[in-house]
Amino acid sequence: MTNTSPTPKFSRLPDHLAIVPDGNGRWAEQRGLSRLDGHQAGAENMYRMINYLNEYPIKYVTLYGFSTENWTRPKEEVSGLFQLLENFINKCISEFCEKSIRLRHLGRLNDLPSSLQLAINSSVELTRNNTRMTLNLAFNYGGRAEIIDAVRRLVAKDIKPQNIDEELFNSYLYTAGLPDVDLLIRTGDELRLSNFLIWQTAYSEYHFTKVLWPDFSKKDIDKALLSYSRRKRRFGGL
Repeated sequence: MTNTSPTPKFSRLPDHLAIVPDGNGRWAEQRGLSRLDGHQAGAENMYRMINYLNEYPIKYVTLYGFSTENWTRPKEEVSGLFQLLENFINKCISEFCEKSIRLRHLGRLNDLPSSLQLAINSSVELTRNNTRMTLNLAFNYGGRAEIIDAVRRLVAKDIKPQNIDEELFNSYLYTAGLPDVDLLIRTGDELRLSNFLIWQTAYSEYHFTKVLWPDFSKKDIDKALLSYSRRKRRFGGL
């Protein structure tokens, strides 16, 4: 894959793009397939989309893979999702190094299977000096859990309440060191955040689409990016 300059139609691109890739299950149901087949198709599309996004000067991409609420799904589906992520990481790690993509994990790592923890930790370490794009995988992630964990760390550090401001609080989140989300895309015709980056999306632009994630294409990403480039961001000002 060769990196190219963005097409001139984009007057502005987000520095930090977040995606809720929804619709794998419904995509599979429409085709008489299992939910795990849908998740497999979603993982394959995730690979395609990461490669495509890496052609643009977008520095940070965050993908929602597994929420803290997803543990309530059938055990077979949960185990399958864990294996899919492990396979995805093992498949892509050499290419991530080649393309200078840095991998970060957002979420509660210790609750995941040991083999998946090992794959995540190894890939994070191997790519830590890569600079082209940072890919954040939100896996066993919840926005409320992230805030609670940040508060717990602040309390453990015995930091005085009067010394806590937004900048300090940011440094205790999973996303420490990352800019806030500029654009959030959600596929699958759902109009909610689902507990995803609720602190970091306070002033994000949103793009919702009916397209199910396995069918989400370059054309659909370009549509979202074009919509973003035409918006005027005021951040509460005039």
